[in-house]
Amino acid sequence: MHQALLVPEVLLEIFAHVNDMESKSCTTLRSTQKNFAALAVTCKAFYEHTMEFLWAEINQLEPLLGCVTRLHSLVYRSGIKWDQPWAKALEPLSAHEIRQFLRHSACIRTLSIVSDYPFHLISIILGSCVLPRLKSLTLSIKYLDFFLPHTLHRCHLLTFNGGLRSVVTRCATLEHLSICPPAPSVDDSTADELSLLSDKISRCTQLVTLHCPMLNWAAWMHLSYLPTLLSVRIEQEDNAHPYLPLEQDIVNFSPFLNITILSFELHSATYLITLMQHSQFPSLKDFRLVVSGLHSGEAEQLFNISVEGIPHLLCFKQLRFLHLYFFNACICLDDDILVEAMTAWSHISNLEIIDSCFHPSPVTLHKLFSTLHLCPQLEILRIAVDTTVIDIDPDDDPTYQHNILHALEFRTSEPQIENAETLALVVFTWLPHVDQVLGDSELWGEVNMHLTNLSAALAQECMQV
Repeated sequence: MHQALLVPEVLLEIFAHVNDMESKSCTTLRSTQKNFAALAVTCKAFYEHTMEFLWAEINQLEPLLGCVTRLHSLVYRSGIKWDQPWAKALEPLSAHEIRQFLRHSACIRTLSIVSDYPFHLISIILGSCVLPRLKSLTLSIKYLDFFLPHTLHRCHLLTFNGGLRSVVTRCATLEHLSICPPAPSVDDSTADELSLLSDKISRCTQLVTLHCPMLNWAAWMHLSYLPTLLSVRIEQEDNAHPYLPLEQDIVNFSPFLNITILSFELHSATYLITLMQHSQFPSLKDFRLVVSGLHSGEAEQLFNISVEGIPHLLCFKQLRFLHLYFFNACICLDDDILVEAMTAWSHISNLEIIDSCFHPSPVTLHKLFSTLHLCPQLEILRIAVDTTVIDIDPDDDPTYQHNILHALEFRTSEPQIENAETLALVVFTWLPHVDQVLGDSELWGEVNMHLTNLSAALAQECMQV
């Protein structure tokens, strides 16, 4: 063996490079661990240093339990499923077995646990943190204190409980926090839990990304003063009753200066509209909204250029991605609003406005194609249009060929596409990089067949030149 491999710094650099290559090649965690396990048994010089990478990311407690001599054969026996209560009848670990269990705990930086079945085995050490270098945690159980070092940077809680108090008080460096919405409740417990959540969120001072249920306005006020915050995703639980009432006398928030990604999954847009009426997002580049029910008045407010003098969606001049998805509702864009939107979002690259298409869209093909030049960076477009009237002469030369747009989905309430050949020729002429219209394959099958034929004919002409 080359003498350079006996230098710890050199060896760690080589292993780090191997780990980076595995990550970039989308290799599975199990495959990466097998590779480092093979390196570990190569020689004694490799063993200690490979442990840093072999145990860096762990799913479930079973790998640690597998270090216990009594449990090894049970953990790794054929056919065992770690998400089932395989250890239910076993005695808790002894003091000696606890030392075996913790043998590699100091190497763990990322831990994901989605069940609490084997926790009775380690009850002797619950309540004291034994993972001093842990930086990322995904958890669905109540034993938070066991996994909360002061170094934790990322926390994903799969259940909503009072353990959040420990997270915000003990993890001062927490940067990424994700909390799944609580289960629906028939009483006021959900509202109480979410009020508590808002209070705890208000104590996080280093957040970079936040994914959580709906927050009250005090929490939003706190977030508006966080210069570190870049991304916020709010998700309302299923079948939730109204809670966190909208204060009518709320003052305007401080501008959310650095938020670039904002996402909402709600049952109504009222919460969002109230928030936007009192907020500014000057750096916003990615906005996503999924609403399961939208009233016509809410739709008008979302797209109105000003409500009481306060801009809404059209004020996001730096938008790159806009995804609006409305279930069981319609948002009737018309030609005038489309022109305003295209003018406001000149940097947009992904524009998706999808509703249930209960009614014909008032957006005409002529107006859509004639305004595409306002968004020269547009790559993906999903929008409802009126397909009953082809108000563009396919034989005329296009005023602007969009050479960036490559993914197109036309939404329509019509059961079939009339004049499919004409529509295909219009798309082919104006959008040379669109080879298929996305959506219902039966509805758009004939249009796409003509697009394929047009592309084949053009390719044949090019070969003959």
